[in-house]
Amino acid sequence: MDLKEKLISSFMAFENNVDVEHPVHDVRTEAIKNFEEKGFPTKKEEAWKYTSLNSLQKIDFSIFPKQENTLEYKDVKRYFLHEIDTYKIVFIDGIYSSFLSETTHDGVDICLMSSALTKPMYKQIIDVYFNKVASKDESLTTLNTAFSREGAYIYIPKNKMPKKPVEIVHFATGNEASLMLQPRNLIIVEENAEVQIIERHQSLTTNAVLTNSVTEIFAAQNAIVDYYKIQNDTSGASLIDNTYINQKSKSNVNVHTFSFGGKLTRNNLNFYQNGEYMDSTMKGVTILGEKQHVDHHTLVHHIEPNCESHQDYKGIYGENSTGVFNGKIIVDKIAQKTNAFQQNNNILISDKATINTKPQLEIFADDVKCSHGCTIGQLDEDALFYMQSRGIGKKEARALLMYAFANNVLESVRIPELKARINKLIAKKLGVNLGFDL
Repeated sequence: MDLKEKLISSFMAFENNVDVEHPVHDVRTEAIKNFEEKGFPTKKEEAWKYTSLNSLQKIDFSIFPKQENTLEYKDVKRYFLHEIDTYKIVFIDGIYSSFLSETTHDGVDICLMSSALTKPMYKQIIDVYFNKVASKDESLTTLNTAFSREGAYIYIPKNKMPKKPVEIVHFATGNEASLMLQPRNLIIVEENAEVQIIERHQSLTTNAVLTNSVTEIFAAQNAIVDYYKIQNDTSGASLIDNTYINQKSKSNVNVHTFSFGGKLTRNNLNFYQNGEYMDSTMKGVTILGEKQHVDHHTLVHHIEPNCESHQDYKGIYGENSTGVFNGKIIVDKIAQKTNAFQQNNNILISDKATINTKPQLEIFADDVKCSHGCTIGQLDEDALFYMQSRGIGKKEARALLMYAFANNVLESVRIPELKARINKLIAKKLGVNLGFDL
């Protein structure tokens, strides 16, 4: 039985453990039909031209963990942003850990999707928001919808802001030889509200883990959302991250993606601007080695006038690693006065590393400012020589140049402690101490 067949047959077992009378049941049923029809994406599809999932489909993944596992805080402390206090929503092999989590009801609602999908008190919100911006056609998104049960549910009412940032952390214990996880997040930020969220998927062994994640974010008028994705997993971990964002007028949503580890990572980031005078920001740093593969796919759909979007992705690729960047900007006919910027810069530090980059603009309005571009190059030999002539070792000089190359993305990180943590990760990835305490 291949992975597709196993998932379809497992859906029947999954349905036996959920309320088939709940309206979400119909959504799940329609979603599994879509996945059954389309299956896993292949390289024949333009959007997946440079990323193959064939090797993953040959692995006999467990669809559900065989037992509930526990972890001690001391064993996973280093993965949390412990430099500051945060609210924490923690999952172990896809199951909520109340022991490691710390949530609040102090004017905001930070809880579980399993609660939101089953308790009557959430029905009205689920009817309005659940599966409303996520794609109904993208097969891996619909696969997640079919199995949607657990994940983070964050609701920030009007004029509210949590007192602390929120961490969403998914641990894979490795107690299964291979495990597939499908977390589902729903984040609703109402008018004049604000939230900061840090998300991490972390395997504790090199056993095979495939995570197919979907996050829906709704930012109402004047809302502010800062979302940080830390991707620094082990060599056996693969992540397909699908994020869909629906913005209203004068909202500001920023997503930073830091990709440093994992076997295969695919980031699908989709912004839909349904209002005026809003700003969408996407920034990322990718540093890869060995045979790692990271694929960034972004979409910003400018639907109404007087809006801005900014994309800035930096990539550093070594050894046999592979990078992909495909950024699309769509400007509708009525979306006049749009200001859209997109840039992708890459450095190859190995003759065997590769990068495929494809910036795209589809502009149907005439009064806009839109720019896009990409660069692929190597380190500046003259700069290296100059630094060495000043007594800096070649390894350190190379690391400093690479750090400077990626640093402008870090400047927009609004949580100082997180910025310091990412500095440490970059320094470690580059293999040199750049003056930070490792």
